Amino acid sequence: MKAVALISGGLDSALGAKIVMEQGVEVYGFTVIYPFSESIKTAASSYAERSADELGITLYSHKASQDFLDIVRHPKHGYGKNMNPCLDCRIYMLIKAAQYMKKIEASFLITGEVLGERPMSQRRDAMNIADKDSGLKGLILRPLSAKLLSPTVPEIKGWISRDRLFDIQGRSRKPQLMLANQYGILKFSTPAGGCLLTEPNFSKRMKGLMKFKPDFMLKDIELLKIGRHFRLPSGTKVIIGRNEQENNKLLNLAGDGMIRLEPQDVPGPVVLIEAEANDEDIRTAAMLCSMYCKKTVAHIDVFKKDHHQIIKLGQEERVNDFLY
Repeated sequence: MKAVALISGGLDSALGAKIVMEQGVEVYGFTVIYPFSESIKTAASSYAERSADELGITLYSHKASQDFLDIVRHPKHGYGKNMNPCLDCRIYMLIKAAQYMKKIEASFLITGEVLGERPMSQRRDAMNIADKDSGLKGLILRPLSAKLLSPTVPEIKGWISRDRLFDIQGRSRKPQLMLANQYGILKFSTPAGGCLLTEPNFSKRMKGLMKFKPDFMLKDIELLKIGRHFRLPSGTKVIIGRNEQENNKLLNLAGDGMIRLEPQDVPGPVVLIEAEANDEDIRTAAMLCSMYCKKTVAHIDVFKKDHHQIIKLGQEERVNDFLY
């Protein structure tokens, strides 16, 4: 008997998989790498890999692409407090996991969901919607809360003993931590959300992107994660690197769709502005570039797709109290 377990790297998903493995089921891990779940410092997928290694199971990673961005634009079930389409995101993951189940001929799916733990996606009604919309109704086993939910196909058919499942609910972590000690699960990430769409500042950037560039691509999302962001009165976006690491990332992401600015002969930031920017916007970007230089700068290099120019800033334009 085979089953697929959603693995996030957190404790709940590891426990869900382990509980079923203890009943003799061959479990395979599945995770989705979202463009919004990767911070600059740490890839969320590494947590899932570490968890799968500790469990001793194979992990398949699916990288969400442009199809997921369509969900972010128009989530069927709406947003949470910020720009997080949690329920639609969950359904997307379940649909992709169902495709993997079919590929390896697995019989059911395991999740680490706990009834009432997350307000948007782990309510009873939300779980029912996810089961229905994913096409997996009756085939999703939630071992940590199973005794509080209707019996699933694996329980009804005797593949899994319901008596060996649990009735955990709510936001307290004590029951899970006790089980982790019992099963010897030591490596897991903290229960913090980890999704950039739940963060107010990133959500503000995301709203601006959706307003001014509704046909945004994955590359645009990567740019949202880096640097200081300014939206000029014309609607043009300016991005300024805050350190050498961000400068290098901006250089890698620049491409033909961006104009690059750099201070001449002094240390300073890499600045990107959209290729459609007019001369006034480019000059404003040059002033912003000057603002964030460690030393006074009079000349800014501007690199476009087909040519290079130098902007010479007047003394009155090189003040550090430029207000946007």
